[in-house]
Amino acid sequence: MSEINNNKPKPGGFRFNPYWIYGIIFIVMLVLTFFPRSSGRSTNWNDVREMIVQGDVQKLIVVNEQIVEVYLKKDSTGKDQHKNNAKQEDFLGGSQPNYYFEIEKGYFNNEIKDLKEELKEKKIQAPPISYESHSDFVGQLFQWLFFIGIFLIFWSILFRRVGGGGGGGGSNIFSIGRARAQLFDKDTKVNISFKDVAGLEEAKVEVMEVVDFLKNPKKYTNLGGKIPKGVLLVGPPGTGKTLLAKAVAGEAGVPFFSLSGSDFVEMFVGVGASRVRDLFKQAKEKAPCIIFIDEIDAVGRARGKNLVQGSNDERENTLNQLLAEMDGFGTDSGVIIMAATNRPDILDSALLRPGRFDRQISVDRPDLAGREQIFKVHLKPLTKLAGDVDAHKLAAQTPGFAGAEIANVCNEAALIAARHGKEHVDMQDFQDAIDRVIGGLEKKNKIISPEEKQIVAYHEAGHAIAGWFLENADPLLKVSIVPRGVAALGYAQYLPKEQYLYRTEQLLDSMCMTLGGRAAEDIFFGKISTGAQNDLERITKMAYSMVTIYGMSDKVGNLSFYDPQGEYGYQKPYSEKTSELIDEEVRSIIAGAYTRCKNLLTEKKEELKAVAEELLQKEILFQADLERLIGKRPFEQKPVLAAENTESATETAIPETTEPEASAEDSPVIEPES
Repeated sequence: MSEINNNKPKPGGFRFNPYWIYGIIFIVMLVLTFFPRSSGRSTNWNDVREMIVQGDVQKLIVVNEQIVEVYLKKDSTGKDQHKNNAKQEDFLGGSQPNYYFEIEKGYFNNEIKDLKEELKEKKIQAPPISYESHSDFVGQLFQWLFFIGIFLIFWSILFRRVGGGGGGGGSNIFSIGRARAQLFDKDTKVNISFKDVAGLEEAKVEVMEVVDFLKNPKKYTNLGGKIPKGVLLVGPPGTGKTLLAKAVAGEAGVPFFSLSGSDFVEMFVGVGASRVRDLFKQAKEKAPCIIFIDEIDAVGRARGKNLVQGSNDERENTLNQLLAEMDGFGTDSGVIIMAATNRPDILDSALLRPGRFDRQISVDRPDLAGREQIFKVHLKPLTKLAGDVDAHKLAAQTPGFAGAEIANVCNEAALIAARHGKEHVDMQDFQDAIDRVIGGLEKKNKIISPEEKQIVAYHEAGHAIAGWFLENADPLLKVSIVPRGVAALGYAQYLPKEQYLYRTEQLLDSMCMTLGGRAAEDIFFGKISTGAQNDLERITKMAYSMVTIYGMSDKVGNLSFYDPQGEYGYQKPYSEKTSELIDEEVRSIIAGAYTRCKNLLTEKKEELKAVAEELLQKEILFQADLERLIGKRPFEQKPVLAAENTESATETAIPETTEPEASAEDSPVIEPES
């Protein structure tokens, strides 16, 4: 983990880098290597031979049997032909040759022999010839150091990638065991507070106590209370668990270590446990502080499952070290661990026992009031809103939406308004955004044959009529045959009540409503299509849940084979005879629901035909349209969303006591669910 340095140099100041020394040495050696040790002008043997015959040459020096250095006499350097080649002293004080040329060993010896005989005949004294060997020590040293330097650079880059890949926490192999948590303290303060977190009032009350303990620990310790060691945030994706942790960091005013559960995972054995030790070591030095581990299920999965015989699971070693550290530091150290997960059922039981994660805070999907608060937060950045935009209406039309989905709706509404060239974001843009989030992007260019469009219309009308005349079915919000998403040709959206317990008759009515599309196709066309694929998947899961989980079958009895911990493994906790009985009961429930739905739609055939024909003309129908076509729903109900104008956005008529939940019915191919 990167540490915060308080003694930061001033910008623009001089900073000495030790690598500059290596650069200077490299440049000096480069100069020495390529500095000319044999100066003078290059020539050839014929010109030198002429100089010797004229008596201008003082001596010849053969260097390494490769180069011949020619030194002229002092009185000969004044001649015009040698005027520019007078001998000079080099930078070490030695004399330099006037000329030099390269030779071949055998050829030069023969030429010298012939020259001596010629000079002897002319009675001219031959210049002395000496042989020397010069070792290029600087050049050889530079070559060795050059290759060694290249190797060291490559080695350093390799281990820097191995040690520092994937984020902070070290730039070489020796720091691979360091924790990769991001530290937020007074220098990197988090600007998010509890005011920015909407719709999580109960969860905020729980975590506020943790913040208060960090600010005023004596308030609790004086009464003998102990700080909770761990706080686990549990909830579906997008409900604001990470946002709540950021708000805790912003409110507490203490150092905040943030990392993900996957940051502990590494290909090297023992690295995860080492990072856990380093994380808690740094946390104790910064105490009081908070450690936040997002997606803790990456390392907190229950031990001993899916482990190959004789293998070593690095994830289990990391979990063991985490358990030891949480149980090891004192309760008065001021270090609190916060974690978030959307899969608490797979966590190890030792991680959830008292003394480790003492508190589990549920961060669930917001209710109507919570969604309204979240809409108000996300509507603030939209500076140009039309006057008809109402957060309460939007909250009522988005049941079951999490905070992330509401943020997506607001963003999509702004994009849709900009795409249409509007100056303000109005309610219709939000309606289109909600449809896009639920059902996907509208496919205006998808070519559908009239026959297929008719099948889709009667399919969706079957869902609508079945739900309209079933007492325990959810009230209809909207039905559409506009193609959306990848393959969805239409969908029906409902508004169920907010409830946590469902009776048998409610589940059976829901199955009948889901089978309304298949039954309508069978009644009007005498044939069925593949459009009910998603319908059949949903009712099959629902029927098996009724029989095997909720004990809603008289033949199977009050038994539940629900196994969230995976204790049964790949084996069934019942016999083959019971398995056959379960299959028979599921088929019986589905067959009964289909027969009941088909009889209902046969009785309401004229109403179904009227709704389908209206769908073919308008493509989108609201609750007010169904009331106009077939009358009001024959059951007492609290008013839900109604459309004042069937051609425009839906309006809300929900009282403050009504809090609808989310539901979206199936399309002929794929029905989006919210």
